[in-house]
Amino acid sequence: MSNSPTIKDVARKADVSVATVSRVLNNLPGFSPETEERVRKAMDALGYQYNAVARNLKLKKTNIIAVLIPHVETTFYVKILNGIEDSAQLHGYNVMVCHVGVSGNRTQQYIKMLLERQIDGIIGCSLPPDEKIDTLMVQCGIPCVLVSTFSTRYSIPYIRVDDFEASYAATSYLIEKGHRKIAMLAGSQDDAVAGALRLKGYQKSLADHKIPYNERLVTYTRFSYETGVEAMKKLLRSKEKFTGIVACCDEVAVAAISVAYRQGLNVPDDFSVIGYDNTRTAEMSIPPLTTVSQPLYKMGEDSFNMLCLEIEKGNKAANQVLPFKIVERDSVKKVK
Repeated sequence: MSNSPTIKDVARKADVSVATVSRVLNNLPGFSPETEERVRKAMDALGYQYNAVARNLKLKKTNIIAVLIPHVETTFYVKILNGIEDSAQLHGYNVMVCHVGVSGNRTQQYIKMLLERQIDGIIGCSLPPDEKIDTLMVQCGIPCVLVSTFSTRYSIPYIRVDDFEASYAATSYLIEKGHRKIAMLAGSQDDAVAGALRLKGYQKSLADHKIPYNERLVTYTRFSYETGVEAMKKLLRSKEKFTGIVACCDEVAVAAISVAYRQGLNVPDDFSVIGYDNTRTAEMSIPPLTTVSQPLYKMGEDSFNMLCLEIEKGNKAANQVLPFKIVERDSVKKVK
């Protein structure tokens, strides 16, 4: 026979009802600070251990959410994860991070595992645009939210920046600084979301400023430092003249600066570079990188709040498109 104190023992010692003890334990309204203090002291005196796991199993709720991310190599994900974690902790949730691979190839096995563990919700962070992944997220029956991406087929709530407008603004910024021959280190050609929209923003800015589009000034990456290095080398081998580069992300922008340094070129004296994201990488770059700033921490914070709305209220959140801004540092100079 167990001698462990029960909720009734706590109520008796604190001279309150069992319902009041339950409200204190579950952070529900309906009690004064003095009552809460009395209940907490009674719990400590009796050595009462609240079995949140058992309660959540009864409610079919675990207070755990999962974040699916392609990889954790860049500081882009760190800011978003920090926002998710901080907001989740405030609401009494824990976060499980799942690395699904750059192509999302491990998504299916992760979602199967998450179903078995009765995860309360899923946040898909910058996942590759893939109909199979979107279908899995919709069919799993778990509330889902997307960050820095969106589904072209399903109505999964998302929070993001307008990639077309942001890339348009980055290109226009270089044009306003006098640049006319502008290259782009673009995202993946098969990325119908971020990659395609950022390329279209670049092209539209050139067109609106009556600058001919030169496809030889565009090389493609997979949003990583390594592929950025190869794309920059290819651009330099083409011998096409340019004075400015629009990079699809900060990692790629820093790759361009690194390749330039190794080939005896200087940024911004020989050419200017503007990045995208405003990660710590942009701040630590030499020279410090001018870049399009996404509110990454807020995107993480708000994505959890959107998910929480569906978990706790059963209501799908409205999509959010957040503002961006250009942060000026030292990698862009004005040309005549």
